[in-house]
Amino acid sequence: MATAAAKRYARAVFESATGEGRVEEWSAQLAALRQVFVNPEMIELLRNPTIPIEQRMELVTSLDVLDAEASNLARLLIEAGHVDEMGGIADEFEHLADEAAGRVRATVTTAVELEPEDRDRVAGELSKRLGKEVSMEVVVDPRILGGLKLQYGDRLVDASVATRLQQLRRRLADAS
Repeated sequence: MATAAAKRYARAVFESATGEGRVEEWSAQLAALRQVFVNPEMIELLRNPTIPIEQRMELVTSLDVLDAEASNLARLLIEAGHVDEMGGIADEFEHLADEAAGRVRATVTTAVELEPEDRDRVAGELSKRLGKEVSMEVVVDPRILGGLKLQYGDRLVDASVATRLQQLRRRLADAS
């Protein structure tokens, strides 16, 4: 979950990107920034106040993946000591972009890889129920044994065999 600071940065970037018609470009820039800021050693270097800001900025801009505006955002985050907010900023930006475009991101967790037609069927059913376009990610986790878990927005539908077995175990324990 994004912090209040991450939400403010994301909203500011989103409003600017929307005004300029550059939402997709900013999405890519934020993904690049996230990749830079995800490394724990990089975060420690960027947080280190004994290293001058110009040198810390050179670390980020030397990677040659950011445009001028994304570099400015990186500078703001470094100067404000918010480099660890980048993941939340990127997540919140994607959430705002999805909301504006009428999309929903969903994660389906299954015990085995879904066939393409099953993926399409799940995405289609969810899209029909929500009345929105669904962008779906499939995660394979053999620990759920069977069935599936579906997460979208702040909702979780757990129809996994592992959860049902756990519920049955609890009922049996309570009955004895």
